[in-house]
Amino acid sequence: MTLHRYAPMLARTATGPFSSEGWIFEIKWDGIRALASVGAGLSITSRTGRDLLSRFPELGELAGLARNVVLDGEIIVLKDGRPDFTAVLTRLQQDAGDRVAVAEQHPPATYVVFDILEQNGDPVIDRPLRERLGILQEAVQEGQYVVRSRPVAGEGERYYAAVLREGLEGVIAKDLESRYEPGVRSDRWLKIVGTPACDCVVFGFTRGKGRRSNTFGALVLGLYDSGTPVFAGKVGTGFTDAMQRSLAELLHRPGVPPPAGWDAIPGTVTWIDPVLVVTVKYKSITTAGRFRMPRFAGVRPDKDPQACTTDQIVRVAGEYRKKRDFSRTSEPGGGIATAQETGNFVLQEHASRHHHFDFRLAHGGVLVSWAVPKGMPKKAGDKRLAIRTEDHPPDYASFEGVIPDGEYGAGEVVIRDAGAYTPLVWEKDKIEVLLAGKVLRGRYVLVRFSRGGENAWLILRSQEDAGGTA
Repeated sequence: MTLHRYAPMLARTATGPFSSEGWIFEIKWDGIRALASVGAGLSITSRTGRDLLSRFPELGELAGLARNVVLDGEIIVLKDGRPDFTAVLTRLQQDAGDRVAVAEQHPPATYVVFDILEQNGDPVIDRPLRERLGILQEAVQEGQYVVRSRPVAGEGERYYAAVLREGLEGVIAKDLESRYEPGVRSDRWLKIVGTPACDCVVFGFTRGKGRRSNTFGALVLGLYDSGTPVFAGKVGTGFTDAMQRSLAELLHRPGVPPPAGWDAIPGTVTWIDPVLVVTVKYKSITTAGRFRMPRFAGVRPDKDPQACTTDQIVRVAGEYRKKRDFSRTSEPGGGIATAQETGNFVLQEHASRHHHFDFRLAHGGVLVSWAVPKGMPKKAGDKRLAIRTEDHPPDYASFEGVIPDGEYGAGEVVIRDAGAYTPLVWEKDKIEVLLAGKVLRGRYVLVRFSRGGENAWLILRSQEDAGGTA
């Protein structure tokens, strides 16, 4: 039986934890992504197609635990109950002759399986996640080195806090109705971490001084935005002396030209082939799209440079940008936005050609937005038509001003209310939130109105409690 090959589905970065029925939450392991194909033989490969089974031979037990399946998961090495990525990386980088010795010197690897893509030659990627998890439960037994992920349903905030207390990175949130989208970074899967991290491409390095005079000073980092390299900053901290020397050997082929528009980067830069991927941790993202307080966190030989895209940081509101000329409007640019807390809402009155109110919820790195022509419902049981519009960047929540004539949405925008919200339900066709603004308070429900067209929703004031409105 021939099994298909798949590119892994990727998660976008959320701006904070949330709880919601219809979502599950699982540990974000500090390991390497691995796709396993169990058919006539067994193969385990990285995102880039690199063989992993020869580097982690103990995972060969998977051949006796499942049949005719394609699986997605993470390879980790545990030390004292916590994942040790350095141990994973050491084994990943060993030559063939050293692997047995390295495997004997390090704790064994574990393959944490969290999804199933195919069974008996039939792809299951179009089935919702809740069904795939049921199939996975029946199709894969656990062993000494192979385990199934154990997600928690609904209680994302509590689980996230517990995970951080254990010294782990964070959680991955997944919509139970989500299909598996190979090769796509989807907002149906969200990465929520205590300290944000990003995989970056090294485009060059600056000259080192003092004890670094024989290596380098800082790495020049970039990300891809629709295939175009975008400068993301420099990182010069977080290196041990040994790592500094090791990295210097990986900085291949100096002397290539810089990417277009990068000539003005301060300092003397030696440009190199953009083939090396590193992970950096950072405090936040500046409005210019640069890392604030970046710190080197490791080399990622398992990552494809072209997959190091800007939407790792926060989803870029692409449709929003296409509709606006930012040389004329004072609206936020909507590129790589600064980090924002999740769970905030804003209600803006918009005196455009068709007067309406814009209701926006911060979720998944953007403001999910609706135009409400007649304003928010005032009494319990009231309902209003709400038209889903393009996602807006998070900093639009503080925007007030006049959009000039001739621009999309020309007219005055005024904030009428803003505050925190608690997501109670966040599903494809239904969203239920508890608002805590000055005017809007209490429970509101948004449901898709199928007869009204693709973007038509209804917003209802819940019967369960009542509050003010605009």
